[in-house]
Amino acid sequence: MKIRNARMEPGLKKQPRYIHDINQLPHLTASERIQLKKVSDKFAFRTNEYYLSLIDWNNPDDPIRRLIIPHPRELNDWGELDACNESSITVHKGVQHKYSSTVLLLVTESCGGFCRFCFRKRLFLSDIDEVSYDISKGVAYIKEHPEINNVLLTGGDPMVLNTASIKKILNALRKIDHVRIIRIGTKMPAFNPYRFINDPELMEVLSEHSHSDKRLYFMCHFDHPTELTDVCREGVRLLQQAGVICVNQNPILRGISDNPNVIADLWNELSYIGVPQYYVFQGRPTEGNEPFEVPIVKAYFKIEEAKKKCSGLAKRARYVMSHESGKIEIIGVDYNYIYLKYHRAKLAEDEQRLIVCYRDDQASWLDQLKPVDGYINEYFERDEEYGAA
Repeated sequence: MKIRNARMEPGLKKQPRYIHDINQLPHLTASERIQLKKVSDKFAFRTNEYYLSLIDWNNPDDPIRRLIIPHPRELNDWGELDACNESSITVHKGVQHKYSSTVLLLVTESCGGFCRFCFRKRLFLSDIDEVSYDISKGVAYIKEHPEINNVLLTGGDPMVLNTASIKKILNALRKIDHVRIIRIGTKMPAFNPYRFINDPELMEVLSEHSHSDKRLYFMCHFDHPTELTDVCREGVRLLQQAGVICVNQNPILRGISDNPNVIADLWNELSYIGVPQYYVFQGRPTEGNEPFEVPIVKAYFKIEEAKKKCSGLAKRARYVMSHESGKIEIIGVDYNYIYLKYHRAKLAEDEQRLIVCYRDDQASWLDQLKPVDGYINEYFERDEEYGAA
């Protein structure tokens, strides 16, 4: 892989300027700005100079451009804002409890950049108020539930918070004995690795809270090998030096990460720097995300082809759907059927359950599949032909 060097890298100290206005992008034509402004008026736009420097503006299909620059088809009538009904598992504002051992704390509604395919793009709408900057109710809830052994800090991206705020949150969680793992969902190592390079105090805070038997995990979000610049790798090295366990998860995205060579390149490079691929997600049917959707069968075979080009260490990822009913792994496809299994389940009776559905090459979500006779699940619509509910 040829590493693309961002123009800021030689100094390693410059803090990139953030950009929120489409009109500030000189590489776009006047007509593009007008068209894309309509998109950003609904789904907010945010990026920074460092990340923009990774774009090859001579290539209209550049993957980084597709990742961060609005797309006209985001305004298509498609999908739902809360495609997985996260409101149903919200126990307090900013606190979600879906799986018995894991709680999510939504601690911010901002990110280092706004991915155009974000499954929580509803958080960036002006009339949505789901995040809590005060985690006291979440901490109290976790204390009352000893079955919770790991907490995921998310949002938004917690790494946009200042170091003092991050320290306060980690301090509060580390005082709860049964919380063994704290996870932080972040794309900041890709969006702005200077966040880690320029802040030794943050590295100290992370080191203080990642213990030998109570680890701090970064659930990184690298979508394409282009993001793995030299400066990004330095940021990851500093995180690892601080004792943080870094893994990667990302969705399979049309025109970005649905090419077997790109997938294999990303996984191999991540394995070289000690950031194993954890999950590959099927894109949720979120409003605005139609331009990025890849059908399940097509995605499955793309991923399987990529695995042929990877070492065992590089191809450990599970291909899953984060569905309302649980995290469902797509484990096989043959001429007639799609084989799925609950990796995590909302309901105890679904835990580790195998689901066999009729193969449908157009389906992109569980609800669009038809299970074989005898399987009943409230998320499948009643279908007399297949006897399923």
